[in-house]
Amino acid sequence: MLDQLEHSVLIEGFPEFAEYESHATAIRLFEIGVVPGLLQVHSYAQAYEAAAVRQGSSTQAQATERLAFLGTRQDRLSDSRPPTVQAVLDATCLLRPIGGPGVMAEQLRHLETLSERPTIVLQVAPLELGEDRPLNYPLVLLTLPDRRVMGYTETLQRGYLERDAETVAGWVGSYDRLQVEALSQAASLAFIRKVRKDFEDDAR
Repeated sequence: MLDQLEHSVLIEGFPEFAEYESHATAIRLFEIGVVPGLLQVHSYAQAYEAAAVRQGSSTQAQATERLAFLGTRQDRLSDSRPPTVQAVLDATCLLRPIGGPGVMAEQLRHLETLSERPTIVLQVAPLELGEDRPLNYPLVLLTLPDRRVMGYTETLQRGYLERDAETVAGWVGSYDRLQVEALSQAASLAFIRKVRKDFEDDAR
């Protein structure tokens, strides 16, 4: 499936990242404004892709392929030996109403369920961090079976897989500081529940 998608619907650099992601033993994520793909429910991902189709930046066929590929990536989290996932979500990921209140309530319930898995840690970076938030761009850190760590980030045009040990070490340091500054797991879960209830109220 990856070979079929490589030159059609995925931005440059993402296929290589996805190949390494499929073998990673640990995945550390930071995202701004949107729930990371690995943690999305189908309705949320579908709403996001539908917007791209309406805006003319994607065809329906491309959107359908990307959704199918996302499902394949997410299957890894349910393997018998899934990778550990540490995700820090900027509060904007939870507050931005992708798909409307009903979809957001479903998405946030899913995050609550994921947080119960022993292999997944979710934290929220509160808006109060302001300009002191240690990272100002989305980032993924992959730990591979041989213990190498790679970093991945992207622009609107392409993705960048970083292998340079010194550069990645700097990214890891920023991520570690971000985790310290973010809400605890318990406080993060309470924040997610509160926002979910607000969306449920809006959906009524």
